Amino acid sequence: MAIIEATLRQRTGSGAINAMRREGFVPSVIYGATENKNIKVHQKTFRDLLNTKPSSQVLIDLDVEGVGETQVFIQDIQFDAISGAILHADFLAVTDKTLLTAKLPIKLRGEPAGVKAGGLLEQLVHSTKIKALPKDLPLQIEADVTPLEIADNLTIGGIAFPEGVTPVLDSRVLVALVAKTRAAVSEGTAEKAGEQDAPEEGAEGDATAEAGTEEAK
Repeated sequence: MAIIEATLRQRTGSGAINAMRREGFVPSVIYGATENKNIKVHQKTFRDLLNTKPSSQVLIDLDVEGVGETQVFIQDIQFDAISGAILHADFLAVTDKTLLTAKLPIKLRGEPAGVKAGGLLEQLVHSTKIKALPKDLPLQIEADVTPLEIADNLTIGGIAFPEGVTPVLDSRVLVALVAKTRAAVSEGTAEKAGEQDAPEEGAEGDATAEAGTEEAK
């Protein structure tokens, strides 16, 4: 598990917090224990850690100077809307019995049978909320789409969630589907139109015969 160094912070107020950010730190809070702790972590170190994870809601160890290591869950992160800099982070101190709620990305795995037949895979939901104990918390949710044929779909209820992981979303929520491509739809329409325009068997011969009879008269 990743370890991030942290320092207790004494300064409060918007001016002190803005100065802290300019110095390269992220003002943060650890809560969920006996008392909340105001801390700061290095912006770059924290950002580098997040860049290695598919989700920001993961478990890490905070090594707080003068306190020791604490296992925490990244509960929430505030970003600057323009620069993308991390403005604040909330860490939840956890125990083995802490039930966590996390929003994790959904990764589709495999090539659907319908795609091999000319269909197009469309992912409609890219993340889902789940509940799990710390020991069961995955980094992401993987969903096998290999069996999907054209016009088949995958719902939350159709995903095989890992043991100990419970989805929060309704089981009927549509996650992905295999649709016909526009080319396939156009081709099918053209084939039907051709069938409708084609003369019935023997019709052309009958028309020729009738014309010959009229000329003979």
